[in-house]
Amino acid sequence: MTPVADALNNQDQDDLRLSIYSKKAMDVVSALQADKPGLHDFMALVSPAAEPFIESMAQRAASLTRRHFGHTMQMFVPLYLSNLCANECTYCGFTMSNRIKRKVLSSDEIEAEALAIRQMGFNSVLLVTGEHETKVGLEYLIAAVRLLKPYFSHLMLEVQPMSESDYAQLIRAGVDGVLVYQETYHRRTYADYHLRGSKQDFDWRLQTGDRLGRNGMAKIGVGALLGLSDWRVDSTMTALHARILQQTYWRSRYSVAFPRLRPCAGSVHEQQQMLSDKQLVQLICAHRIMHPQVELSLSTRESPHFRDHVSQLGITSMSAASQTQPGGYASANGALEQFSTEDNRPASQVAAALLDKGIEPVWHDWLHGFSG
Repeated sequence: MTPVADALNNQDQDDLRLSIYSKKAMDVVSALQADKPGLHDFMALVSPAAEPFIESMAQRAASLTRRHFGHTMQMFVPLYLSNLCANECTYCGFTMSNRIKRKVLSSDEIEAEALAIRQMGFNSVLLVTGEHETKVGLEYLIAAVRLLKPYFSHLMLEVQPMSESDYAQLIRAGVDGVLVYQETYHRRTYADYHLRGSKQDFDWRLQTGDRLGRNGMAKIGVGALLGLSDWRVDSTMTALHARILQQTYWRSRYSVAFPRLRPCAGSVHEQQQMLSDKQLVQLICAHRIMHPQVELSLSTRESPHFRDHVSQLGITSMSAASQTQPGGYASANGALEQFSTEDNRPASQVAAALLDKGIEPVWHDWLHGFSG
């Protein structure tokens, strides 16, 4: 039973596109005045018609963020355990045919990374791998989680989609959240970018939220990789995904991320669908207005100037000082990285920039501690 995936599969994305691009100024005004915005309000807010209203959207988004999250920013950092991958994806530096040095962190190397990250001040970590089910599968991930649990109060995963029984074991090992991004919700476009490997299975990936929700995962992250397809349609599907998950599996918390494609070694992708900085601000504000209580997360893919600016609008979770290569905190080696980052400031500088804007960096998952 996959009620969320079934509902998403029933969407006619051509109709969604026509609806988004036919929105008028009056639809945007109506969306901004709605007490409980729905999907058609979200489509109005991400439509071209909303671009003259971004200042109004930003004011409402900022107000909602302060009301529900206070003047805080949850800080986390990714820890790359491996860059092995058994998939061929034309936009990713870890793609299996790319001739980069491959590595899987040993137990000693994982602990060295943990010590280096703790010295930076972080208490919340996102464990990341390429997608390689045989060499970086359930057994390896459980061992890594058990090694890291004494160092950090909150552990999330961003790895290959897994089975329901695997998620149950990971929860028992101490995993607090799982992020699995659909990349693009457009099935034909998805097939164009994913050429080999289990990641070609669009439906298995789309059904991940159902498997996580049925297991009671504390936090579930959704999103699209912005730049693969029409960002307005993919983001509307993301908004719908988050809304239906909330309605179906209401005991879990949810997060939405906004990764834009970044340059990487071996990429053959032409970034023809990329959205501008102004459009990304529009999208973040639209999500905040649609989902006042959902965590909105931004990575170091974006520039310091952009991150500092949107920290006051809708973003409530932010990574800093990220290394996208295995072992990068204890021993930097850029040859192993998944993609290049844009905000390369030390975590202390990011925190200082937030404090200058009246936002307190929070280094652990305070909502997790509050809910128990």
